[in-house]
Amino acid sequence: MFEQTPVKTAAVAATIAALAAYAIFGGYFSREIVIEIAILAILAISLDFVAGFGGMISLCHGAIFGLGAYTFAVMTAMWDQPGALAALAAILVATAFGLAVGAVTSKTTGIFFIMATLAFGQMVYVATFESQWLGGDDGMSGVARFDLSPIGIELGDSLQFALFCLAVLGTAYALLAMVLRAGFGQTLIGVHTNEDRMRALGLSTWRHKAAAFAISSAVAGAGGVLAAQHTQFVSPELMVWTLSGEVLVIVILGGIGTLVGPVIGAAVLILLKHEISTYTDHWHMFIGVVLIATVLAGGRGIFGQIEHLIAGGGRGAGRDA
Repeated sequence: MFEQTPVKTAAVAATIAALAAYAIFGGYFSREIVIEIAILAILAISLDFVAGFGGMISLCHGAIFGLGAYTFAVMTAMWDQPGALAALAAILVATAFGLAVGAVTSKTTGIFFIMATLAFGQMVYVATFESQWLGGDDGMSGVARFDLSPIGIELGDSLQFALFCLAVLGTAYALLAMVLRAGFGQTLIGVHTNEDRMRALGLSTWRHKAAAFAISSAVAGAGGVLAAQHTQFVSPELMVWTLSGEVLVIVILGGIGTLVGPVIGAAVLILLKHEISTYTDHWHMFIGVVLIATVLAGGRGIFGQIEHLIAGGGRGAGRDA
């Protein structure tokens, strides 16, 4: 079962606080890194929600992320709708798509589930890439950021936008943690642990898994909204399946099934990438070495290993989930 332990609370709070300090005291480039980390962390925790606690390893979360970004772009850049309405529409579209994917794929498991989600993601990518209405492979520009000037927040400022993204990350984490602590989340974990037993108890497991996928997709769609505002431009590159693969690496690196781990994993991966890339273009190789070392160390990920050590060598709370 999932528990929001003091260790989890301290870890997520410390990570977000450290990133906020990095944005405040760093320059423009530091703030861009923080924004990138926050957006990828939102996508990563959405994936961990279904992969770590529901056993559904998805390779279409990148497409769902891009779907949210494109919906927001169409609503603001093409239809001149208010940012709040556009964001709501983007989250609803991502949720509806996630519900459909979850309903279709919920009766599959393992490699079949992974390949089915990959197929859905590729369909969205190809449809977007070939749509001239959406700009095709040239993408779409002119995406506006939220207008929060009435409350004294100017998101055109890189620092304020970075802090705003961190606030959204904290909110997304809190909402998913609340769902996991509730009956729905405990049932989801039960389905992951022993689906046959849950089905024997009378639970419609496919509906529960589809609903979980929809919740996860809503959070991924919210991340897409921030991504569209960050660059004020969207393109099919947001939907390439390799983005889903990169996010899965983040989840594994940070600690799958911990919810906190993906936040830490996103920070570590992005910071390492930018630091190593200043010396060599082959930064992927070094990240691969780190990931291999993480798996060989027990497969718990960074935060999972921290919990393991705090527990005195016993299984951490996140792994019990």
